Amino acid sequence: MLWVKALHIISLVCWFAGIFYLPRLFVYHAACDDEPGRERFKIMERKLYRGITTPSMVATLVFGLWLISYNATGYFSQGWMHAKLLLVAVLVAYHFYCGHLVKVFRDDRNTRSHVFYRWFNELPVFILVAVVILAVVKPF
Repeated sequence: MLWVKALHIISLVCWFAGIFYLPRLFVYHAACDDEPGRERFKIMERKLYRGITTPSMVATLVFGLWLISYNATGYFSQGWMHAKLLLVAVLVAYHFYCGHLVKVFRDDRNTRSHVFYRWFNELPVFILVAVVILAVVKPF
């Protein structure tokens, strides 16, 4: 069980590294005004999303479900776990929306400013703080 927990935490750290950096790339991409720079950002965004962030999300979910399987009845009887899983669902939706934005930038259809992406970049920070507090403190 400890190996599964360690792998869950490692994959979570990798997922969040990607989910923090990808919107930051959107900030720079939206502010970029030269064609070579925009093409470079397209490559970076695609590789980060497909090569690191998505596989890390899948691993996080697999190891998380594996951990829950050790005591599903116990976990699902606790309110903090329901709240945590709701936040994980929001983060998965955020992840897939980032994938949509990768395609928007790839196709040169972005209409939002770098300021929008600066604010967009903050959501996963709040989710991370809440998930860690829920998992460690178990307030309810």
